[in-house]
Amino acid sequence: MPEIIPVIIPKDFKELEEKIRLVESYVKTVQIDAMDGIFSSNTTWNTPDDLEKLETSLILEAHLMIENPHRALNEWLISKVKRIILHWEAMEKIHNHELLPYKTQVGAGFPAVNLAEEIHKNNKEFGVALNLETPISALDNFINDIDLVLLMSVPPGRSGQKFDERVVPKIIALRQKYPDVKIEVDGGINSQNIAKLVVAGADFLVAGSAIFDSKDVGEAIEELKILTTKY
Repeated sequence: MPEIIPVIIPKDFKELEEKIRLVESYVKTVQIDAMDGIFSSNTTWNTPDDLEKLETSLILEAHLMIENPHRALNEWLISKVKRIILHWEAMEKIHNHELLPYKTQVGAGFPAVNLAEEIHKNNKEFGVALNLETPISALDNFINDIDLVLLMSVPPGRSGQKFDERVVPKIIALRQKYPDVKIEVDGGINSQNIAKLVVAGADFLVAGSAIFDSKDVGEAIEELKILTTKY
């Protein structure tokens, strides 16, 4: 049965904490979207140090929609998040079948560091997000080094966008090509489209407005959970 993951796009830490309290009785995991206003047009809370003040039993995953994610990675590596998801489109390059080597410092003579290795070394899972227009072939050189693929079903940046049907054949193709990969889908998911995502082979379904814009958050989550068991 796919897992329902509420997504929080917080303007500040207070909103993050308040929304976590609303959902923590109903789910195992919550996704935190962090944006810098460059990679996507929206700007959100983006201070992982604040998480030290957060008391919750939930698994936290960070979906970083930021330019040059390696420059902010160290802050997230020492934070409470258990999974870090970076966008393929924000990564600089693939080299020698390794995922985004980058220099530890500016200048020649410093060793390249592998992002997948750095994240795993800090006991965190590593996910890679693909925008709708990015083909799944982008994953080919490093699929065995990551723990999860997040397929966007809306453009990154804002809650409440309309679900894009193009993600469905993409899920099917990814499942056929890599049967064991964990697939997460994010964007515009609600009770009307969740069935096709379950049938296509998604493992994690990220929902925002369908949960937080409802009159009863718990009831909305339970409805989505029930729907995942029917297909």
